Amino acid sequence: MPNLQEIEKALPVAPLKIVALPSARAMGQRVNDHLVQFRKSLSNEKLKKDPAFRGYTEENYLLEVDTPRFGSGEGKAAFRESVRGKDLFLLVDICNHSITYNMNGFVNHMSPDDHYQDLKRVIMACNGKARRINVIMPFLYESRQHKRSGRESLDCAYALRELRDMGISNFITFDAHDPRVQNAIPLNGFDNFTTPYEFIKVLLNSENDLIVDKEHLIVISPDEGALDRAIYFASVLGVDTGMFYKRRDYSTIVNGRNPIVAHEFLGDNIDSKDIIVIDDIISSGQSMLDTACQLKKMNARRVFLCCTFGLFTDGLEAFDEAYEKGYFDRIVTTDLTYLPPELYTKPYFVEADMSKFVASLINFMNHDASLTNVLATTERIRAIVEDYNNRVGFELN
Repeated sequence: MPNLQEIEKALPVAPLKIVALPSARAMGQRVNDHLVQFRKSLSNEKLKKDPAFRGYTEENYLLEVDTPRFGSGEGKAAFRESVRGKDLFLLVDICNHSITYNMNGFVNHMSPDDHYQDLKRVIMACNGKARRINVIMPFLYESRQHKRSGRESLDCAYALRELRDMGISNFITFDAHDPRVQNAIPLNGFDNFTTPYEFIKVLLNSENDLIVDKEHLIVISPDEGALDRAIYFASVLGVDTGMFYKRRDYSTIVNGRNPIVAHEFLGDNIDSKDIIVIDDIISSGQSMLDTACQLKKMNARRVFLCCTFGLFTDGLEAFDEAYEKGYFDRIVTTDLTYLPPELYTKPYFVEADMSKFVASLINFMNHDASLTNVLATTERIRAIVEDYNNRVGFELN
């Protein structure tokens, strides 16, 4: 737990409670376990006895909430205990399609719209009694519809304004498709976190023979939209970067988008180098797999695919086939959104656990302490890379 002394110097805003909606129950439990451990490890025993810290050290911070549905498909939210005076952290995963409900005798899988509506119901169930309401939504709702390019809706910006009007104090998300959407609520808290440290940590722990230098490793962006994160990743590792340009057929629309005709590579020679391809989302996976295929044709040694959100909307068959053909070696994705159970059985999959990081965010926010205390600095990342290269008792927790 980084800089724990900082929060020992500040009073908590209010008693902390986590409200994990059904879509994020598993993540909520892991976050709760970390929080319990963090607060039990307080070095200042006087704080535990201070009346201002009453309820600070608990065995459970999860607040029970139900989101039942009627036979017609309509729903509601109800708390099982009081929320009065609490500092609430609402955790929701809008991409969890595994949850179902019955409507008129049919079984429906919950969509992002359904999860977003349940989030609003939970906020309404607070009845304005909570001391503060914070929303943690790892995958930003409608983040792929963040700007207008014609007569079309502006869903993401409107959703943020709607939550603001409902009384949300802080909004936390990860790797937003376009973080500039926060301009829709300029006077409210909006924090967008990226996951470079977690990717580096997982890769270094899972691979024993990586050589992290310019001669052996390069970071690639699969398109121009992911270039910024690829440049940062490469600069931290001290390696070169490159980019693929997607050439699309704008005369045709397939499944709501213009199909990709070809990938054009812009970058240095990658012959016999290990490649890290980094992006925010694997949706169908077409773009990532096409990129991996092109890299192998260019004689890349190994290809590691890293993304924050692994949605796998078209299933895993294409990834299985590409892996068998040797197009890529690893897929690294976080547990911030629902992952299909069969993914854990795949030899190419490695999970980046984000629960400890989320617990740290909640802990510091509850004290209104700076969140820079939680973030992994460039110096810290470079230090672990140096330790890995030197193999000096290297093991990351």
